[in-house]
Amino acid sequence: MVDAIQDTKRMNPDWVDAFRPSKIATPEGQYGSNGESSISVKQSRVGVRGQLPTGDHSDPVKFKFEIDMFGTGADAGKVAVRLRHVYGEWEQLLAGQTNSAFMDIDTFPNTIDYWGPNGMVFLRTPQVRWTPYRTGSDEFAVAIEHAGNDVDPGNIRLIDEFQNSTVQGVRTLPDLTAHYRMEGSWGHAQLAGILRKISYEYQQTPDEPFTRNSETGWGVNLTGHINLLEKDKLILSVVHGNGIASYMNDGGMDIAPNAAYDPATPVPNLSAKAVPLTGFVVYYDHYWNSEFSSSIGYSQDEVSNTNFQETTTFHKGQYASGNLLWTPVKNVMIGGEVLWGKRTDNAGQTGDDVRFQFSVKYDFSAKL
Repeated sequence: MVDAIQDTKRMNPDWVDAFRPSKIATPEGQYGSNGESSISVKQSRVGVRGQLPTGDHSDPVKFKFEIDMFGTGADAGKVAVRLRHVYGEWEQLLAGQTNSAFMDIDTFPNTIDYWGPNGMVFLRTPQVRWTPYRTGSDEFAVAIEHAGNDVDPGNIRLIDEFQNSTVQGVRTLPDLTAHYRMEGSWGHAQLAGILRKISYEYQQTPDEPFTRNSETGWGVNLTGHINLLEKDKLILSVVHGNGIASYMNDGGMDIAPNAAYDPATPVPNLSAKAVPLTGFVVYYDHYWNSEFSSSIGYSQDEVSNTNFQETTTFHKGQYASGNLLWTPVKNVMIGGEVLWGKRTDNAGQTGDDVRFQFSVKYDFSAKL
């Protein structure tokens, strides 16, 4: 798949090939003068999946392995191999890396932007998942997942006593996730939850030992779609929780400092807070006929910043898009999309961007 992208303004240069509101410049000009283009193959992917007989009367072992070329982390901005899925599943037990049990991949709209709506839960994690109940229409699953954390040190280094401090996240327990899903001719609905221990440690000076603390994070994610007309879908999702930003598709932080001011001392009493976050997605996928389709919608995520975060810290992201896609034959898709996004910082500073994207995708598969 190849994407031709034209921005009217500028985003973080490491993320020009994905439309992430949190990466929009605030203030305008932060990343250079307006206008930038890119042609990318980063969202191309290769994978293999299948099943192996177990040699008895039990279910076969299912497996999936998939990579794409979208560099993240230390490889952000580069064409680099990135692992998406690698897991096996036998009967009720799944082990490996795949979509979190807290997310619902079926609420990802038919966009050609690779990253998609910012207000949805979207994360692939190493996990062990147990699905004790599964029928043709209903499913209940519970999992322990690799814990990620995003710790924002905020303004603590502005205090003289903390100028040389170190604050870092630490994983002490896996995250606990679960979902219940139901399907029917009307569409599907899923209710998911997460409970997590968000741990951090700090060192006031390099000569002192680290002190460890933790906060409890939790979240609820309600998702689903409604079938309309012959093939259309109304996609809806809403998520809320404390300390769940690392599970979101874009924007936010899990934990941040909070300050209680005491007139008797010049140094505020600092504590950590699992940051509240709310996100939602509303999209409509429409099929004009057997060859043409469109997807249009809006998404948003917003955090309740603590009183000791920096003024430039992310507060809210907004995302909207619309497209027209042509599928002339089964394995070919050609389409164009217009996207708009806006970032609002903690102090109210805003930045926005409009993007035009044209993509061509070829699908291929073979049975070995």
